Amino acid sequence: MPQIQAIFFDLDGTLADTALDLGGALNHLLRKHNLPEQPIEKIRPIVSHGSAAFLKLGANITPSHPDFEQWKQAYLAEYEQCLDHETVLFPEINTVLAELQKQHIAWGIITNKHQNFTNRLVPKLGFITPPAVIVSGDTCAEAKPSTQPMLYACEQTQVQPENCIYIGDAERDIQAGRNAGMKTIFAAWGYIGADDKPETWGYDFVANKPLEILDILHTIQAA
Repeated sequence: MPQIQAIFFDLDGTLADTALDLGGALNHLLRKHNLPEQPIEKIRPIVSHGSAAFLKLGANITPSHPDFEQWKQAYLAEYEQCLDHETVLFPEINTVLAELQKQHIAWGIITNKHQNFTNRLVPKLGFITPPAVIVSGDTCAEAKPSTQPMLYACEQTQVQPENCIYIGDAERDIQAGRNAGMKTIFAAWGYIGADDKPETWGYDFVANKPLEILDILHTIQAA
C-alpha cells in the first residue's frame, strides 16, 4: 500500500468548531428581522450544509425564494463581523498535527468556506504548525464534491492522491476525497445532522475523535 505523505482536512466541523460564530451570525440577522433566534442545538447539526441551511432554519428562506441572494449576502456580512469570536480548534487537533510534523507528513486544509473568510480565520486558530496548503471554496473553479480542490492541493504539495488522506465530516468531503483517489476518514466528532447517513458515504475509515487519526495512519502505513 502506498505510504501516506500528506493529510488534508476539512475546516468547519473537522479542524475547527465554528458553530457558535456561524450561529451567532444567523441569530444577529434574525433579530434584525424580528424573527426568533435559533438554539445552538438546532444550528450545530446543519453547519456543514452552508448558508442555505441556516436561512431555511431561521427564516424559511430557500434558494428558490426571490429574496434568497439578498438574505445570503446579509448573512455572510454578519458572519464576516464575528467569524473569530468563539471559534476554536477541536481538542486533540494540535496533538495530531505535531505528530504529523514529527513523521514529516504534510498537512493542509481543503474547505468550501470562501477564501475571504478562510484567510482571516486560519491564522487566528492557533495551529501548532502552519498548513502546507489552504484550498478554499473559491480557489478553484469548482468546490467539493468536485475533485478539483483535492487535485489542486496535491499539485501544491507535490504529493500524488494515492499518498494522501482526506478527513471530513460531510458527504461531499468523502465523495471528493474518494473520487480523487485518496484514502478517506469520516470525522465523526463533526456536524452530523439527523438526516445524514454516514454509513452510506463510502469512507475508508471512521475516527470518533482526532487522536484516532494517528491510529488509522499507523494502520495504513503498516499495511
